[in-house]
Amino acid sequence: MTKHIIIAGVPRAGKSTVSQMIAKKFGYQHISMDSVIAGFEKVFPQVGIDTDADVDVKENVQSISAKIAPFLRAMMDSGEYDECDYGMVIDVFQLLPEDYRKYIDSAVCEIYYFITSDVTAEERFEMLKQYDTPKDYTYFKPEEENRRDCKEIVEISKYYKEQCEKYQLPCFETALNREKVLGDFIKSLTV
Repeated sequence: MTKHIIIAGVPRAGKSTVSQMIAKKFGYQHISMDSVIAGFEKVFPQVGIDTDADVDVKENVQSISAKIAPFLRAMMDSGEYDECDYGMVIDVFQLLPEDYRKYIDSAVCEIYYFITSDVTAEERFEMLKQYDTPKDYTYFKPEEENRRDCKEIVEISKYYKEQCEKYQLPCFETALNREKVLGDFIKSLTV
């Protein structure tokens, strides 16, 4: 495994879960970019990150990804973990494969995508309800808003899948058998 790992993909596909498993099993420092992005959004509006922008979801993911990828590169280049036996495992929603290829050094950082493209929007909504907890931002959203978001998540999952194929990056479908896919993925990792 490389010094750093990015676990990218859509909400409720298992990004945070698998990142926490990697951190526990291999000693990596887990960083949730969703929290960092929320901080930028609230404290530094001049950065232009708006996760709720009134634009097409794909366009918004592209915009945020183009800003977050160089930031991730700067984090990795900081040397903060050079003397450590471990690095960071970063989970992030808005990072496109093309921006990973453009900005991140694959010699020091692997990336894996987790998506839910093999379901309908309604099936995705049922998954959301199954895995949603009070710790999740969607838990307190109105049902209609979550249904609309689930449609967008399926669309973004399909886009990530196409991008992963184009850029030859690993992509894991968790819509139909999430626990098994995550478990098998963790077992496949070696130090």
